[in-house]
Formats: sequence, C-alpha cells, structure tokens
Amino acid sequence: MEDLNVVDGIQNAGTWLARNQALLIHYAVNIVAAVVILIIGLLVAKAVSRGVSRVMHLRGIDLTVSDFLSALVRYAIIAFTLIAVLGRIGVQTTSVIAVIGAAGLAVGLALQGSLSNFAAGVLLVIFRPFRAGEYVDLGGVAGTVTHVQIFSTTLLTPDNKVIVVPNGKIIAGNITNNSREPTSRTDIIVSVSYDAEIAKVKQVLGDIANADERIIKDKGIVIRMNEMGASTLDFVVRYWTTNGDSQNVKWDLLEQFKEALDANSIGIPYPQMDVHLFRSAEAKEAEAKEAEAKEAEAKAVESKGAPQVGIE
Repeated sequence: MEDLNVVDGIQNAGTWLARNQALLIHYAVNIVAAVVILIIGLLVAKAVSRGVSRVMHLRGIDLTVSDFLSALVRYAIIAFTLIAVLGRIGVQTTSVIAVIGAAGLAVGLALQGSLSNFAAGVLLVIFRPFRAGEYVDLGGVAGTVTHVQIFSTTLLTPDNKVIVVPNGKIIAGNITNNSREPTSRTDIIVSVSYDAEIAKVKQVLGDIANADERIIKDKGIVIRMNEMGASTLDFVVRYWTTNGDSQNVKWDLLEQFKEALDANSIGIPYPQMDVHLFRSAEAKEAEAKEAEAKEAEAKAVESKGAPQVGIE
C-alpha cells in the first residue's frame, strides 16, 4: 500500500507539473529576468556613479560636489532598479509606490534628524562654504575636509583623527574657513615690565619681525602697546603671512622675542600680587589684654621666688 501511495504521489506531481508547465516556465523566466535586472542595475549604478565623478573631476569641479552627486545618482538608479525588479516578478508597482510613499512619510516623521542632515548636505553642496582639502572650524570642531557626504561631513584633524560631523549641525552653527583666503593675520601679545622703555621695546620687536622674510611686508607690521595690565605692559605684534607659514612664523618669533628681550635687559615679569594684612580693633585689644595678663603672671612668679630678708 505504501508503494502504491508513493507512486500515486509521483503521478499526481507529474500531472500537476504537466498542467502548470507554462505557468512555472513563466515564473522561472520572470525570476531569472528579475535577478538579471538587479545585477545589471547594480553594475550600471556603480559605473554611472564612477563616470559622473570622473567627468566632474576632469572639468575641475570640486571633489565635495562630485562625491555628493555621484552618490546621489547611484542611489537613484538602485531605487529605480528595485522597482523594475518588483514589477518583473509580478508585484503591482503602483501599489508598492503608494505603500512606499506612506511608509516614507512615517519614516520621515520618525527620522527628522536624518532628513535635516540630508537637506543640509544639499545646501552645503549648492553654496559650498568649504571644499575638500580646506581647513575649517565647524562649531568648535576643526580639521581638514576630506568628504562631504549626503548625511555627514568627514574631517581629518592635525593629529590624524577622523571626525564625522552631521550636516545638520554644520548648517545650524558657525563655519570658519581658514583656507579659503591665501593669507591670514596673526597677533602676538608680548608682556614686559612697567620700567621698560616703550620705544626700545617697539624697536627690538620690530627689528625681529622685519628680518623674517616669510612675513608679507606689503600688508605692514603693526607693533603697538595694546594694554596696561595689572603688572605688565602688553604689546601686540600684528603681521600677515601665507596660511602655510602662519604657525611656524609664530613659534619662531616667540623664541626670538624672548632672546632679544633678555639680551636688551627688558624684563618679562612673573605674575605677582602684594598682600596687605590689617588687624581689627577687637584683635588688637585682645592681644593687648593677653600681653598684660602674661606680664602680670611673670611679675607674680618673680615676687614669689625672690628671697626675703628679716631684720632682728
């Protein structure tokens, strides 16, 4: 009996396959076609993304813009590919699009931060307040821009740390671009003692600043007394250099200023404070009473210890 049941099952399966052969072939062809469409779509998205990036690079378009647009094109092609795959399988794409739209609204409400980052990324690409390779300060986070992506911007700090900043925070805060202009101004504060001669200090500092060839002389060098501090006279040395020389020039000038001031006997005072102590009248009265008590006690001890002489 069991053998007959197995034979009947095989015959029924064969009959079903024979009756639905056309349907199975149709679905098999659609599935294979869907897989082929998906593979081709992914390859096309990757190739088109690279092509867009290469074309914009050859035309001299900024790297941040090319990376952003190439990523946007790639994701758009992948989205259309997925819709085509679903349609090939037999899924009604109109209903899928409606469901995706409703789901997109719900997801959009839940991911407002991510959407704001996306919108901020678009604004950064359009207005380009900074570009790849520029050194910027984004609300207290400073570094060299490496990538401007759809949702975030990547910075590389001078100590080789990678910082990823959401685009929404960048747009909402202050953007300081230190590399957009080729030159920058530096102010150095030099403090000397009050007994120093103003003219001599300005001459010493000016000779050193004028001798540095990295300082742009056309923009002028300003050396003036900036403030009369609590214990020092504060002079400001203001000059212009290229962005690449700014930090090295500052370090070199600070060392040379210290050596020149020491050589010319111009003191650089340490922070100091004079403290005056005042005693109240009650404290003075208490000390006076304590001193009188000690004096009286000493006299009493002396009178008890003195020898007595009797007269007969």
